[in-house]
Amino acid sequence: MDPTLGKEGSSHDRGLYLRSFEELFDLSNSDTTSTAHFNFYFTACELYNDQVRDLLSESSSTVPKVRMGVQESFVELVQEKVENPLEFSAALKIALQNRSVNSPKAMVSHLIITIHIHYRNYVTGEHLYSKLSLVDLPASECLLEEDANRDNVTDFLHVSKSLSALGDAFASLSAKKGPVLSGNSRITQILADSLGSSSKILLIVHVSPSASNLSRTLSTLSFSARARNAELSLGNRDTIKKWKEVANDSRKELHDKEKEVLDLRQKVIGLKHSLKEANDQCTLLFNEVQKAWRVSSTLQADLKSENLMLAEKHKIEKEQNNQLRDQISHLLKVEQEQKLKMQEQDLTIQSLQTKLKSIESQLNEALNASDARSTIGSESASVISSPKITESTADSSSVTKRLEEELAKRDALIEKLHEENEKLFDRLTEKSGLGSAPQVAPKVSSSSANKPANGQGREIGRSDSSKSRSPDVVASPVSQDKTGNSGAIVKSSNELAKTTPAGEYLTSALMDFDPDQFEGFAAIADGANKLLMLVLAAVIKAGAAREHEILAEIRDAVFSFIRKMEPRKVMDTMLVSRVRILYIRSLLAKSPELQSIKVSPVERFLEKSNTGRSRSSSRGSSPGRSPVYHHGHGSRTALVDEHVHGFKVNIKQEKKSKFSSIVLKLRGIEEETWRQHVTGGKLREITEEAKAFSIGNKALAALFVHTPAGELQRQIRAWLAENFEFLSVTGVDAAGGAAGQLELLSTAILDGWMAGLGTAQPPTTDALGQLLSEYTKRVYTSQLQHLKDIAGTLATEEADDPAQVSKLRSALESVDHKRRKIMQQMRSDTALLTKEEGGSPIRNPPTAAEDARLASLISLDNILKQVKEVMRQSSTRPMRKSKRKALLESLDDLLTQMPSLLDIDHPCAQKQIMEARKVVESLEEDPDDPAPQSNALGESEVSQWNVLQFNTGTTAPFIIKCGANSSSELVIKADLRVQEPKGGEVIRVVPRPTVLADLSFEEIKGVFEQLPEAVSLLALARTADGTRARYSRLYRTLASKVTALKEIVAEMERGGVFKDVRSS
Repeated sequence: MDPTLGKEGSSHDRGLYLRSFEELFDLSNSDTTSTAHFNFYFTACELYNDQVRDLLSESSSTVPKVRMGVQESFVELVQEKVENPLEFSAALKIALQNRSVNSPKAMVSHLIITIHIHYRNYVTGEHLYSKLSLVDLPASECLLEEDANRDNVTDFLHVSKSLSALGDAFASLSAKKGPVLSGNSRITQILADSLGSSSKILLIVHVSPSASNLSRTLSTLSFSARARNAELSLGNRDTIKKWKEVANDSRKELHDKEKEVLDLRQKVIGLKHSLKEANDQCTLLFNEVQKAWRVSSTLQADLKSENLMLAEKHKIEKEQNNQLRDQISHLLKVEQEQKLKMQEQDLTIQSLQTKLKSIESQLNEALNASDARSTIGSESASVISSPKITESTADSSSVTKRLEEELAKRDALIEKLHEENEKLFDRLTEKSGLGSAPQVAPKVSSSSANKPANGQGREIGRSDSSKSRSPDVVASPVSQDKTGNSGAIVKSSNELAKTTPAGEYLTSALMDFDPDQFEGFAAIADGANKLLMLVLAAVIKAGAAREHEILAEIRDAVFSFIRKMEPRKVMDTMLVSRVRILYIRSLLAKSPELQSIKVSPVERFLEKSNTGRSRSSSRGSSPGRSPVYHHGHGSRTALVDEHVHGFKVNIKQEKKSKFSSIVLKLRGIEEETWRQHVTGGKLREITEEAKAFSIGNKALAALFVHTPAGELQRQIRAWLAENFEFLSVTGVDAAGGAAGQLELLSTAILDGWMAGLGTAQPPTTDALGQLLSEYTKRVYTSQLQHLKDIAGTLATEEADDPAQVSKLRSALESVDHKRRKIMQQMRSDTALLTKEEGGSPIRNPPTAAEDARLASLISLDNILKQVKEVMRQSSTRPMRKSKRKALLESLDDLLTQMPSLLDIDHPCAQKQIMEARKVVESLEEDPDDPAPQSNALGESEVSQWNVLQFNTGTTAPFIIKCGANSSSELVIKADLRVQEPKGGEVIRVVPRPTVLADLSFEEIKGVFEQLPEAVSLLALARTADGTRARYSRLYRTLASKVTALKEIVAEMERGGVFKDVRSS
């Protein structure tokens, strides 16, 4: 038989045995999955004179055996497991060497090569078994040998017997008479399960066209004719036609599946490209997160150390606060006792006032009775009644004296209480260093802060009232510094961090105040008013240098407290007004845009009851003019309502009678210096009317805010003196120490206005609170517009290089951060009125253009960073062609991202990308770069070579040296061509198996052409999948021999990179 058909053949023209096994191995690799796999076993035996000889028994005695043949007469043969064509070729070579092909016995013996195939599915539990028997029969000339000697006759007879038995088996198959008889010969017994049933038989006949071999050819053809007439168990023609249709449908379905697989591969390529872009973005984000994490770690360490220090400080201050609370509770008890004494004194004052009213009524009756008398009668009557008048005048003087004594005692008690409050705040603020600024005299704060505590007797004048000022005068003058715009509402980080013991105590007291814990209306009012007095005392104690800090510290707590207590109507409205004025003036000091607001003079709000507007009022402003204006953006805008009615001062001049002239003479007062006196009842009436007039009057509130209290009282006193000439301070009154009538009237009007401005109007708040809300909104609006102007300027600037882009981006992000911070503070500002409370919303300037430029700068910054990375990668020279191509493609991708930028940023991006492209295109390519995955290297880059020998059945085995370079890549060294003599070795980098995953069969061949021929011979199969499987096995074999690559091989095995790895 021709060795190219029946035996192993050469390395280039392999025989039937090797090709059959390779085809089976390729088919099994295409069906192998992680849950199903194939196992191959190999047996070989020789049948000589009906005697079976195992050709593999000499190679190994420990390998398991398999039974072949019928149960009555079977043989046990050694089976060897083979996992690839190389192992099969080695086992076949051993079997053929044991047979002794060139010996005479080989011509008269049968060779049976069997490949056992086992299939197992671990999911379904399916287990299948098949086998392929390759039988080499002796030549047919054994049947016609005439000159056979005596030694060969027996051999020829056994061959003839075996062939006859096979012929009978074929005849039985053709006759369809029943099962095939297998007991006639040893060969039919061994091949019993391969004859008939569902088995398939292929008979290959070798004939000669020579005439001298005619008889042998006819004998061979006669034997093959018997086999040709055999009909296998494929069924009738209909069945065959059916199976052909099934095969055609399967081919069509296979074609559709291949097309679907091709489409899926295209999608996978697109997904990989998208994944690559996403990975790049993730890398950039990861770098940013790493930077932020480092910064946060540093800040956390700093904060931790600061927290420890603050905890110790807080512990000390907490102990001190506990001591101060005990002292405060003691002071509250003392104050309660003093309050009881003051109530007793108030009762005494009320009784004295009742007596005074009775005396006044008696005087009025006497004056009325004197009008009816004549001149003579009046002279005589004057002599008679002079003792009575003298007595009544003495009674009035004694009552007035007693009243002044009681008021002096009350002032002393109030001053003592204030001194105790000052001592308390000295202790609260001794560590915060707030005592260095100038402070208001105790007597001033006492007379003003405690003035609302006494609802009665407040109208009685005092001689020092004109020299003192209320706490609302403490506010600093309005600053003209234009740089304080941004700090008016938004607190800086330093301001937010500063706290004082007094501020912490007041904030806690205001927030923890619960009216439900008090019994009765009077107790709630007393507690609320005391807290407001403490706030005023704290500001006074802080001084002008630090008052803004403590006001800012307790700001939210104060406004929340006032808003909480307004519905209950328990607070002294004068105290509320003083607190409001302090905050509004603090806002004015920091906000230049509020300093341009102009208010009308006090004459605009005063008028005489009988003549309408006063003379000075008509000169000061016309009725059609607005009392308050704001100058902004080149025009004057009204802040409050246009028309405001003036407060009518209802005071009438008393008519002088002859009796009153007589009384003045008896008292030693000249008639020319006499002036009218205003009673206490009239002062209370004027105060209440002034309070009703000022409730909800924002124009008057603006006048109080922009004008100091002392100056305002002086203007009111001047207006009264001008419009009521009969009011004055007499010399006797001044010498006696009593307050003048103008001073009393101006104080009554000022107190009434102050009380009314602090009175809330449900559902909205008081007039000063409304004014504070409007001023705050105006400051917020100014700040937002200022940031809008800055951002608009930055958005129009062009950037020429990456440094300018980064700087411009940072500036816009900073402005945007400040704007968001202001918006966040606006939403939480307790001074602003909501829409339900009568407030108006704040207009936020649109920032769409600035936001679009910021987004464009962010995209431009990312593009420039990628361009910078391309420039960094292009610094290595010379450069491989594949890497140069990848860099150019990345620059093209950056050009496709330019539509996301604004037109103003296009020149910068275009310039940077074009410059980088010129640099990459000017780089030199590596001339020794044959393929993207295989690089020519120098032998010096591999530190150690490992030699492997691959025996493929040929006389000259393959010698391949393997190692690893500095990049942990597999490097081989072998002859470029196998047939060439030694000395033509080349060094190549072997690509990983994943490189061949998406390549076609022709592309794989192209990759192998760049490698030594030995790799192509060992890895190349008939299909692409088979080639990938062989190459994976070869790569693992080579890489596992290199110590530096063992970890990489283990990682690739875990990741399922090797296609031939089967699950055990």
